[in-house]
Amino acid sequence: MDDDERARDKFFAERDLDDVSVEEIRERIVQLEAEIDRLRAEIERKTAHLSAADAVFKR
Repeated sequence: MDDDERARDKFFAERDLDDVSVEEIRERIVQLEAEIDRLRAEIERKTAHLSAADAVFKR
């Protein structure tokens, strides 16, 4: 397993929440929502980039 695979596994790993407070869970939700927004923006950026490339190379 290379570093990229390990990073992806860690990124998507579930966390044991038994010892986590409600406030910590709320904070984590805020962090995850911010990450979701960042990921959606990246999808939009990449989709726009691909659309622009398609427009250039399609005749």
